[in-house]
Amino acid sequence: MPRSETPLRSDLFPEISPYASGMLAVDGRHTIYWEQSGNPEGVPVVFLHGGPGAGSAPVHRRFFDPQFYRIVVFDQRGCGRSMPLGELRDNTTADLVADMEKLRTHLGIPSWLLFGGSWGSTLALAYGLSHPGRATGFILRGIFLGARPEIDWFLQGMRTIFPEAWREFAEHLPAEERGDLLGNYYRRLIDRNPDLHRPAARAWSRYEAACSTLYPTVRAPFETDHGGFALALSRIEAHYFANGTFVPEGWPWAGLDRIRHLPGTIVQGRYDIVCPPVTADALARAWPEARYVIVPDAGHSALEPGIRAALVNATESYRLSTSDTELFAPRFPWDA
Repeated sequence: MPRSETPLRSDLFPEISPYASGMLAVDGRHTIYWEQSGNPEGVPVVFLHGGPGAGSAPVHRRFFDPQFYRIVVFDQRGCGRSMPLGELRDNTTADLVADMEKLRTHLGIPSWLLFGGSWGSTLALAYGLSHPGRATGFILRGIFLGARPEIDWFLQGMRTIFPEAWREFAEHLPAEERGDLLGNYYRRLIDRNPDLHRPAARAWSRYEAACSTLYPTVRAPFETDHGGFALALSRIEAHYFANGTFVPEGWPWAGLDRIRHLPGTIVQGRYDIVCPPVTADALARAWPEARYVIVPDAGHSALEPGIRAALVNATESYRLSTSDTELFAPRFPWDA
């Protein structure tokens, strides 16, 4: 099929329920939640959620044609339905990569397509570079590579665009502690006293949510956080940021040759303030074989209309052919 005939799907697939789910003990401390939906005999794809610490949601199943894909969704250590929630011990990037291998083996999957956004793009690349033979391709969104400048941008740079949100974030701390936002937030988030960690978690989560979309969104889920998900997100995110996301200096540039032969699409919102396009641009330049899609009217969130369309088109193009690179380059309205 010529590229111009590649069908354009503008929105998510209908809601579906898992046909299987479970809890997998990955070590003596952590148990991760997993689920499968779609076609049990289909092409395996694994959804990697962001954060780190955000957890997965039912909407994440809907980026994929359920007639074609065997859709694997899981919650990373300490996230979502995984236990213990918010646990930081034995929680590193290498641990998450190892968990993915254990899950792949547990489910009897020879190899899978890696689909991840924001922190999920970091984890997809970390897994792919460690296990290139188990990856069949990459669909990455809102690129984050865990480098110190990216972390500093999150903590300080975003105030350039969202000064009100940043001011609310910074002023949660006493004036004498604002010189080290990460260190003092982290100290509160790991404190056992809920009077300290709950308000800090709400402030951190509100800040990130306020900066994640092109247009303002409702922030109510972070106001009460009865399920502890805002605490898990902020605590794990601060833990990873304080430790340089547990990736070596200069990662992943030296290892990209291991995966450049695999099909890939990079989707980036032009006005992504959480993960600005400069990082996606650098990755696209280092991986010229990958399709690089800039969505002109979107921020960071995977659920913004333009990002949704770009991601679904990427999964649809992979469905049509994983061997023809032209078919892995979907056609978008802004390509004309």
